[in-house]
Amino acid sequence: RCQQLASNLLHLLPQHSQQLKRAARLAPAPCRWNSGLPMNIGVLFVPQQEAWVVERMGKFHRILEPGLNFLIPLLDRIRYVQSLKEIVINVPEQSAVTLDNVTLQIDGVLYLRVMDPYKASYGVEDPEYAVTQLAQTTMRSELGKLSLDRVFRERESLNASIVDAINQASDCWGIRCLRYEIKDIHVPPRVKESMQMQVEAERRKRATVLESEGTRESAINVAEGQKQAQILASEAEKAEQINKAAGREANAMLVKARAKAEAIQLLAAALAQQHGNAAASLSVAEQYVNAFSKIAKDSNTVLLPANTGDVTNMVAQALGIYTTLTKPQAVKTQDGMPQTHKDSQSPATEVLKAEQGSSS
Repeated sequence: RCQQLASNLLHLLPQHSQQLKRAARLAPAPCRWNSGLPMNIGVLFVPQQEAWVVERMGKFHRILEPGLNFLIPLLDRIRYVQSLKEIVINVPEQSAVTLDNVTLQIDGVLYLRVMDPYKASYGVEDPEYAVTQLAQTTMRSELGKLSLDRVFRERESLNASIVDAINQASDCWGIRCLRYEIKDIHVPPRVKESMQMQVEAERRKRATVLESEGTRESAINVAEGQKQAQILASEAEKAEQINKAAGREANAMLVKARAKAEAIQLLAAALAQQHGNAAASLSVAEQYVNAFSKIAKDSNTVLLPANTGDVTNMVAQALGIYTTLTKPQAVKTQDGMPQTHKDSQSPATEVLKAEQGSSS
C-alpha cells in the first residue's frame, strides 16, 4: 500500500520525484494479508497447503492439518494461519556501492516457503518483512565485495551468495529461501557513458588488430611469393646455364678444337714442303715485330730492349730463336754412343713453341 501510494504521488508531484523514490525504497516490503482468522465453531475444515496454529487458553496447543479437525469452543483459538505455498516477494529498489565506488540501483525478486509454521508464527513478528530486509542488507554487503565489471559477469554467483546468507539467518524463523533473482541494475548516467565509450574503444581496438593482422598476413604472402619467384628464376637460370654449357658451348669448344687441329695439321704439312722453314721464319719475324705494336696499350709501364729501333737486329734475333728451336739435337743411345737425330717432336709442336716464344 505504501508503494502504491508513493507511485501515485510520484505521478502527481514530479518535482518531488527523488524524495518520493527514497520514501518508496524505505517503505516496508509487501506482506501477505490473510482474509481473516476463522472462528472456532467446534468443527473446522482446513484447506490444503495451509497450517492453522491453535492456542488453548493463550498457550500453543497444536497445528491443524488439512482436512477435518475438531476444537473446543471458547478454550481453543486459531491464532495464526500460515500458507505452505511458495511465496514471491518483490524486493524494493535500493542503492549499493561496489568495490570500485560505483553506486548502483538494484531490485530483485525473492522466493520463499514456510517450512515450520510454529517458528514462522512465534520466531519473528513479520517473517516476510524480516526476510526482505535481510535480502537487502545481504545484497549490499555482497555487492561491496565485487567491482562493477564482476557484478555483470557474476550475477548467478551473487544470487547464490544472497540465498545462502538468507537461509543461514532465517533458519530460526521457519522460512527457507528458494531463489533470489536480480531484476534490474541501474547504472549512473556518467558511468553508463564511460562503459559505452569503453565498449566502443574495445571494438575499435579489435578492428585495428584484425586489420593489422590482415596487413601482416598480406605482406608475408607477398614476400613468400617473391621468394618463391626468385628461387624459381634462379633455378631456371641455373638450368639454362647448364643446358647452354652442356650444349652450345661444348659444341663450340669441340668445333674450335677440331679447327685448330686441322690448322696445325695443314701448318705441319706446309712446313714439310720445300722452303717451309723459310716461310715459318718469315711468319715468326712478322709476329715478333707486330708484338711491339701492342706494347703500352694495357699498361703505362713497359720494359724494352736496348736496340728497339734496330728492326734488322730484332728480325735476326727472332730467326735465331726459331733456328735454335728447330736445329737437330744430339742424344745418347743406350750404349753411350752419341747419335744425332732430329727432335722427336712433331712440326706442329715446334710451330706452337715458336709462336709462344715470339709472343713472349
